[in-house]
Amino acid sequence: MKLIGSMTLSLVEKELGGDLRGADVEFSTVSTDTRTLQKNDLYLALSGENFDGNEFVSEAMEKGACAAICDQDIDVAAQYSVLKVADCQEAFGLIASLNRMRSSAKVVALTGSQGKTSVKEMIGSILEVSANTLITEANLNNTIGVPLTMLKISAEHERVVLEMGANSAGEIAFSVGYAKPDIALITNANAAHIEGFGSLQGIVEAKGEIIDGLSADGIIVLNADDKNCAQWIDRAGDRKTVLFSFENKSGNADYYASDVEVAESGAVSFNLATPQGRKTINMNLLGEHNVMNAVSAAAVAMEAGASLSDIETGLAELQAIKGRLSPVEGISGSRLIDDSYNASPDSFIAAIKVLRNCKGRTILLAGEMKELGLESEEAHRFVGRYAAESGIDDLWASGESCKAVTDAFGSKARLFQDQSELIKACKEVAFSDVTFLIKGSRGARMDLIVNEMRKK
Repeated sequence: MKLIGSMTLSLVEKELGGDLRGADVEFSTVSTDTRTLQKNDLYLALSGENFDGNEFVSEAMEKGACAAICDQDIDVAAQYSVLKVADCQEAFGLIASLNRMRSSAKVVALTGSQGKTSVKEMIGSILEVSANTLITEANLNNTIGVPLTMLKISAEHERVVLEMGANSAGEIAFSVGYAKPDIALITNANAAHIEGFGSLQGIVEAKGEIIDGLSADGIIVLNADDKNCAQWIDRAGDRKTVLFSFENKSGNADYYASDVEVAESGAVSFNLATPQGRKTINMNLLGEHNVMNAVSAAAVAMEAGASLSDIETGLAELQAIKGRLSPVEGISGSRLIDDSYNASPDSFIAAIKVLRNCKGRTILLAGEMKELGLESEEAHRFVGRYAAESGIDDLWASGESCKAVTDAFGSKARLFQDQSELIKACKEVAFSDVTFLIKGSRGARMDLIVNEMRKK
């Protein structure tokens, strides 16, 4: 990762403290992986649950690293420069932050219980119409992924879009503290992945950490339809607050949608209202829930300098992300809706709304929802009931927690012992008049079903 300009080990030592052994070294590229390390890179020894970068410091030096930063005592030859710090994660964040501060780009950060990645892609697509924009790749949204993205900021970038996720309180505070965004967005807060936060209120407070990283003149964009919005407004204090809404029933939104239409294919169009006027928006993405995602993205992008024309073009050009309500041609002429990336009760509702509008036979292939704690059984029952009430023809499932889903759906539900049996049954009924919606948490590996059922 190439920095904007160069830095020195003594600068990092000055900011964080530590013990510098050997000569002060200037560096302009950083590596956290000896497998891809290049000569004269600074090696930063990050550690996680399943790896310890400190173990590879000697290897990094042998491969030509100019120096290393570690947080354990390392025995290396005297000619090498090594800075020992208290926490390599903090050193990583600091170097990323220094790189970000050298850039003149306007930085956007977003978080929320759902829709983060879709909204991130929408914001990026809009901003890229008229500005050189860097966005978070894939799902690199944790306390390692955010600094990684910030280290990729170059002098040419005019806009940066950072997605921020968390598994527990304090993680967003870490990321936003180093990112120092100009604009921040909270898409929503609900009980998805509640285990690491203890309660819904814990999630609300953790998502609100993104507000604290804004400067006094920063802008916070909030969901006026979220019941927790008032808490975030209070937390924002005197910062500028911008509100978005689905249909602006409260009457206080700055950005909102009206005249929403859902095509037979599931694609949506709507009229977007903004402080700069209105525009008809047409998208290829499936599902009415993507209207709300698009409105939030439009709000952030316009506050970052985008025009109505940029919004129209950026949203029209965006295609579905793999695993997120992505239409796929299935075997024997069947249709797959691949929503296998992740799952929560609310995202199941959004996906079922798409499936129920499909012609022919509709089959929901349900996998487990993970990280729901004590609410898990009732959440699975809720999904089963909602699918039945929505008129879905069949619900087939695999996974221990899915018995609650099939019980709630009723007599036409089937619970399979494993995925192989489920896939076999799917192949027996895969015809041109059948649409399968495939959804579950990442741990349920529903993507394996997609791979087996897609047209090769």
